[in-house]
Amino acid sequence: MENNWFQVVNSLSSLLELKLFHCNLNNFLIGTSIRYLNLSSLVTLYLDENNFTSHLPNGFFNLTKDITSLDLALNNIYGEIPSRSIIDRIGQLPNFEYLDISANMFGGLIPSTLGNLSSLYYLSIGSNNFSGKISNLHFSKLFSLDELDLSNSNFVIQFDLDWVPPFQLYQLSLRNTNQDTNKFSSLTESIACQLFLSNNSIAEDITNLSLNCTELYLHHNNFTGGLPNISPMSYRVDFSYNSFSGSIPHSLKNLSELHYINLWSNRLSGEVLGHLSDWRQLEIMNLGENEFSATIPINLSQKLEVVILRANQLEGTIPTQLFNLPYLFHLDLAQNKLSGSIPECVYNLTHMVTFHAEELRTIDLSANSLSGKVPLELFRLVQVQTLNLSHNNFVGTIPKTIGGMKNMESLDLSNNKFFGEIPHGMSLLTFLSYLNLSYNNFDGKIPVGTQLQSFNASSYIGNLKLCGSPLNNCSTEEENPKNAENEDDESLKESLYLGMGVGFAVGFWGICGSLFLIRKWRHAYFRFIYGVGNRLYVTLKVIMYVEDPILLWKSLI
Repeated sequence: MENNWFQVVNSLSSLLELKLFHCNLNNFLIGTSIRYLNLSSLVTLYLDENNFTSHLPNGFFNLTKDITSLDLALNNIYGEIPSRSIIDRIGQLPNFEYLDISANMFGGLIPSTLGNLSSLYYLSIGSNNFSGKISNLHFSKLFSLDELDLSNSNFVIQFDLDWVPPFQLYQLSLRNTNQDTNKFSSLTESIACQLFLSNNSIAEDITNLSLNCTELYLHHNNFTGGLPNISPMSYRVDFSYNSFSGSIPHSLKNLSELHYINLWSNRLSGEVLGHLSDWRQLEIMNLGENEFSATIPINLSQKLEVVILRANQLEGTIPTQLFNLPYLFHLDLAQNKLSGSIPECVYNLTHMVTFHAEELRTIDLSANSLSGKVPLELFRLVQVQTLNLSHNNFVGTIPKTIGGMKNMESLDLSNNKFFGEIPHGMSLLTFLSYLNLSYNNFDGKIPVGTQLQSFNASSYIGNLKLCGSPLNNCSTEEENPKNAENEDDESLKESLYLGMGVGFAVGFWGICGSLFLIRKWRHAYFRFIYGVGNRLYVTLKVIMYVEDPILLWKSLI
């Protein structure tokens, strides 16, 4: 099919729709043969996600006069659009509705005739090599335009500041276009659903901008000032990697449909977490790398799956409610000012006990001021893959139950006050690729096993009484098995002699004590001893006579 698909479809003269996406097609027929193709009835042509590595042949878009939908996305078609026929030809089709030529290698200018497509509702021309500029003239008659994707483009977007679009977009994608919002602010405020402005290095204050869409992706820019006004119907918000500052506006408290929020790496401050109690549908929450203060609230969404509050200034204790979120599989509270102990309760973290292949199950409480013993419940979360309790003041021993955490890939208990021996069960953690037990008070010998010996000495340093490979600092007795065996033999002999002595004493006093206390037993005992003595005397005499016949003869005379 990949070599003769043109000829195959040519025999289908009444074909209305041709959809050959992701079929590994790799060629167009170049030359005069394309003139003989008969696709006059074709309305829809989808050839996306193939492997065309050629120019687009001339006359390709003269195949039919009634085509309304064309998708050539995600191919390797290169060069300028042949004779500009793709846009010029389509520009003469008033019923044309859908055009996607994104993610190819088309070059050249974009003709203004594109603006004549009054029925066009979907336009995606990004991720190509087009040059020049695109202005409001290209959109002057696009009354039906619903979705616009200009992402990953090098051309200049130049809209008049007072231009009022003749359409209202449902989705706008301007990712990685190196533009600023002033050039298309008239577009952004009217979008109803999705707005993609990520990866643009935009350095503007958009505090007064009102965004009415339900999904906002403004990450990886340099936005300044406060957060913009957001629609109460928003359910996905990503403002990460910017320079937003100030507190969370009260308007965000009304985001009753919010499922996802990412404010990672900004300069936001204040007691933001009070809003969390109102976000009852929240599933993913990333507020890390900011300057938020106060305590972690008690009332959280029971649907939370990811909680990241890392690198803030949060104080107080960890609420028990956090460990009763059934869907939680990623908890990161590291680098705060949290104190107290880890709550001792019946952990209801179902997703950290049952298997879920698509999720990386993580608990990170490092770099706080937490103290006390670590509850056994934490080590019963057998599906946890990453556990980091480092740089706190935890005490106690590592429980043997840690051997049941078979999926553990990274374990960091360093810089605490743990003590005791390392459990032998840890050598069974076969997926463990990172281990740090340094700077504690562990003692004894590191359990022998290929897993624990595969780490270098830095994983164990700072434990003065810990020895064994890879530290190799055990005492002479432990390093010489013969001495250890001799010591074991001597200990065994001492134990044997001690046992015999104790047994004799118990037996002696058990019998003699009875003789002294019971008269009948005492008389019977003496009669028994007297009888034994007589029998011994007779026996000895017989032996003497046997050995000396003369003595026997004399006794008989």
